[in-house]
Amino acid sequence: MNRFELEALKNRVEDEIKEEFKKVEKICEINSLKVIKAFQGNNLQEMHLNTSTGYGIDEPGRNKIEEIYSDVFKAEDSLVRTQLISGTHALAVTLSALLRPNETMISITGAPYDTLQTVIGMGENPSRSSLKAFGVKYEQIELQDNDFDVKSIQERLSRNDVKLVEIQRSRGYSTRKSLTISKIENVIKKIRQVNKEVIIMVDNCYGEFVEEKEPIEVGADIAVGSLMKNLGAGIATSGAYIVGKKDLVQLCAERLTSPGIGKEIGPSLGQNTNLLKGLFFAPQVVSSSVKTAIFASKMLEELGYDVEPKFNEKRADIVQTIKFGNKEDLIKFCQGIQKGSPIDSNVIPVPSEMGGYDDEVIMAAGTFTEGSTIELSCDGPIRAPYIAYMQGGLTYDYGKYGILKALEEISK
Repeated sequence: MNRFELEALKNRVEDEIKEEFKKVEKICEINSLKVIKAFQGNNLQEMHLNTSTGYGIDEPGRNKIEEIYSDVFKAEDSLVRTQLISGTHALAVTLSALLRPNETMISITGAPYDTLQTVIGMGENPSRSSLKAFGVKYEQIELQDNDFDVKSIQERLSRNDVKLVEIQRSRGYSTRKSLTISKIENVIKKIRQVNKEVIIMVDNCYGEFVEEKEPIEVGADIAVGSLMKNLGAGIATSGAYIVGKKDLVQLCAERLTSPGIGKEIGPSLGQNTNLLKGLFFAPQVVSSSVKTAIFASKMLEELGYDVEPKFNEKRADIVQTIKFGNKEDLIKFCQGIQKGSPIDSNVIPVPSEMGGYDDEVIMAAGTFTEGSTIELSCDGPIRAPYIAYMQGGLTYDYGKYGILKALEEISK
């Protein structure tokens, strides 16, 4: 396909996806109101932008950020810290805080994504720092037809010997669909019919502000996510969050800092403005990312590729997958995304080994913040069926440009 044909296809596709964009814009409006009301209702002041160093004892700005996050998520409490360096780190802290030796956690969305498998201690030669090494037991129940296996879940949880249920909202490096809030709400209701005590934790990475509600609003006890993704909006340069019931968040805080201290310490190190500004822009940036994904889905489907979700399907996160069927096209597409990036556009990414992953992985991300996946990025393991996992786009126009560069690269 030459440049003129690609331009003609782009124009036709953009006309056909207008109605989907209107739906995305409505969700953006709802979530924007949620954020601005949380800022105003919690009386955010200029003084809260100030920083702290050292211990950061009872720092007002950091405390205010956590009040705002609690409000946005409709949670009793929250832990929002730059000391949580990634979503995996926040999940590891949460699981280590809530589980004890000989207690059982169960994933009801099948195997979690690769790096969390390492945290749990799945596979051969588990890390000596994994949950398994400390005596935590792990089980999983597979999804059935991209939905929860409610019968198996209820049967297992009726025995009342499971401490924590883990739900991974996004797909990770699997081929399943990401899970909508309505599906999560339904399974939580089914769980509570047979077990009212088990802790329900949702890995919320990539899902924030894609829908109108968040997991805590539909009955989850605790939810975890990264500020390198949706809620950082490309402005926060590090951090993650844990939100949920107050007693559970306190346990997580004591695991992050130390017992008896918990949330009282933790310097903001000049990040308060970035965290607040990131949250402020997040509804709009997430909207741009979803629009970029819709455009990519329709464009690549028109070119004959197997995409998921389809452009007009309901979305649960910002991730768009493209099944290439061969490693050459997967690599070329990622290299094209890199060429469409604002930074390091001359760099050519290649597959390589990466900590926490069993297969070689290719990652394309010319981002302002290293590892930021709310900025346009694309990655995938070098294994059949050779799927690209694309996400992000700080603005739709920049995202669209990146997609077109990737398609040019494949067509060469």
